[in-house]
Amino acid sequence: MTDKTDNNQTRNSYENENSRHSKEISSSLAQTVSVLRQKMGKSTDFIIREMSVPLSSTPIIAVSYIDGLIDPQLLAKLMEALSVQVSEGLSPIHIEAWLGTQLPVGSLTSLYTEDDMIGSILEGAAVIIVDGSVQVFAAAIAGGARRAVEEPTSQSVIRGPKEGFTEDISTNIALLRRKIKSPDLCIESLRLGKYTQTKIAVSYIQGIADPEIVQEIMRRLNSIETDSILESGYIEEFIQDGVISSFPTIYSTERPDSVAGGLLEGVVAIFVDGTPFVLLAPVTFFRFFTSSEDYYERYDLSSFLRMIRLGSFLVTLLLPALYIAATTFQQEMLPTTLLISLAAQRESIPLPALLEALLMELTFEIIREAGIRMPRAIGPAISIVGALVLGQAAVQAGLVSAAMVIVVSFTAIANFVIPSITMAGAVRLLRFGLMILAGSFGMYGILIGFVPILFRIVSIQSFGIPYFMTLSPVNKTNVKDLIIRAPWWKMKTRPELIGDKNKHRQSTTRKPFAQQAAKREYDPLE
Repeated sequence: MTDKTDNNQTRNSYENENSRHSKEISSSLAQTVSVLRQKMGKSTDFIIREMSVPLSSTPIIAVSYIDGLIDPQLLAKLMEALSVQVSEGLSPIHIEAWLGTQLPVGSLTSLYTEDDMIGSILEGAAVIIVDGSVQVFAAAIAGGARRAVEEPTSQSVIRGPKEGFTEDISTNIALLRRKIKSPDLCIESLRLGKYTQTKIAVSYIQGIADPEIVQEIMRRLNSIETDSILESGYIEEFIQDGVISSFPTIYSTERPDSVAGGLLEGVVAIFVDGTPFVLLAPVTFFRFFTSSEDYYERYDLSSFLRMIRLGSFLVTLLLPALYIAATTFQQEMLPTTLLISLAAQRESIPLPALLEALLMELTFEIIREAGIRMPRAIGPAISIVGALVLGQAAVQAGLVSAAMVIVVSFTAIANFVIPSITMAGAVRLLRFGLMILAGSFGMYGILIGFVPILFRIVSIQSFGIPYFMTLSPVNKTNVKDLIIRAPWWKMKTRPELIGDKNKHRQSTTRKPFAQQAAKREYDPLE
């Protein structure tokens, strides 16, 4: 209770520091314009357009905005409508009444403080200032260049929706609304970052999500005190569990259908303006090995692919370490023919197996990073040519063995099978530690490293939910959507511990049509 009070006091003091200079808007147009010019006058893209009645040089109305953040066509309509009213010689009182009732462009919001006025301008609104009024009007005519909805680049599927999130939070929420057309879909908004004032939206389905988890996520978000939030990765590091763990406890995705599926299971989504990646929490370890496509394909194929992914996880984590241990310490574990072949290959290799593996792994990491940073036109070519040429040249020069090239290549391919980039990155880091232990202690070193990793996976939590849920603790209900996905007509309930507020998601009496249909005798002459 004391910690919560202290956090609230710190948060309040931080907000008070940011808002202590906020003043009410003056009724004088000249003074309000002077304040705007003082705070933003050095910015060349900040524009103030003043209007005055005929035969008078004193402006009675002004429109301020930032060029590039507003829609030019809507701005033209707004200025035309205001010009007509000013040219008719209406008094500021009549113009103020007209703004509140008959303005034909965009939605209008009344603002009463200088900070709110400046904040609206920075968000892309056109602020209308009327002489003699203690309020200004913010017209929502935001525009400018924005990326259209495109296919996700990091989570592509063969079967399923091809649309992905964009950098605009309003567009992302609209994409989610198209998936879940229910009034129970709740959106709570806040702003984080002293200078960026980034929009954050927390989404969940009322009646399915656990209220305690929602409150915990909101508490952690409200406790963030920082100058900037530029991407959802900032939020992830601030609020995640298991800080000293390499395994991610928050899932990130740029697919609207993946977010919709998570919300329907009781998960909470966190949208961050300026990034196409949406965070989902709480999540379990096995969530990182599922793909949206698993629920669009047949259950038998989806189950097979999930086993492939989990097997690839073990391969990319343990294969190089097992090879190092087997060729350095436990040669008796290898078949005689294979042992002779490996010994013949390593006869002229000057480096021990550990250094050989580290050299190959680091080389591959450099090639992969270079392929990402290179221009798209030549990036893939550099990666493929670099891997082929360097690998072949290293074998011919006698620096590495052909078997080591095969092991490292297969390990890298298995790493790409993991659907989640964050989980794949965690495995890449842990693999180096296991390789060093295997080169130092053999198979015992692998156990020395693997057992703590397993203990860590079992012990950490994601917002109070066990990370290794279904296996630790054991939950028979959730097994039907773990490694093997059951048919849809079998998954009548949501996963427990996350979505236990509204357990049933389909009829409990529903059976497949093959069991419902009456048996009918087959007559070949019919």
